Amino acid sequence: MKKFLVHSLTPPRTENKSARRMKQATLVVALLLPATAAWAQRFPDANELLANVRLHQSQQEIDLHGQLRQEARVVPFHLVQNGPVVRYIFSNPDETLQLRIGANDSRLDEIKRSGSEKITQLNEPVRGTAITYEDLALKFLYWPNARVIGADFIRTRNCWKMQLRPPTGDSQYGSILLWVDKDNGALMRMEGYDSAGKMIKRFRSGFRAENREPLVSETNARGED
Repeated sequence: MKKFLVHSLTPPRTENKSARRMKQATLVVALLLPATAAWAQRFPDANELLANVRLHQSQQEIDLHGQLRQEARVVPFHLVQNGPVVRYIFSNPDETLQLRIGANDSRLDEIKRSGSEKITQLNEPVRGTAITYEDLALKFLYWPNARVIGADFIRTRNCWKMQLRPPTGDSQYGSILLWVDKDNGALMRMEGYDSAGKMIKRFRSGFRAENREPLVSETNARGED
């Protein structure tokens, strides 16, 4: 008598299209999440990045002539930097401003024959232009509310893009966007926004600055247009 081997075959499980799409979507999300997390982890610490910028700014040796411009108004000046000490020298009338870049704060003084006097009214304009003493003092480099929000290229230079917010309401700015060269910590661009989020001023590398409406001004220490 012949014996028959009987194999029990389980019919293949069927999936509808909706279930397959759900699995595919889950797989895509699972693949994207680790990549996104890895990208976020590559951002440097914002406070360490600002400290590196301050260090770069305090190590420069500069001697050049430039101009502050406010529409038809042109204010020439002489800039001399020896490490952490920067002097802005104006004439007609004579005036010398001295910036000292420290590790934890900066100080802007007016140098007089009787000595130096700290400038406390930082939001006042310099020589009737849109540039303020706060701008010259680089106070935004010390704001604690900073974060790295991305990366960008400025003039072919690979930069970190940062967002800074002032710790108090004393600043003319509600926030600042800053582009920092990844290789050397140089400032490549700064955009200042008011409390309503409107851009009111832009600085570019090469000591060039532009002011948006209603004021149109620029400072250009290299004499470039």
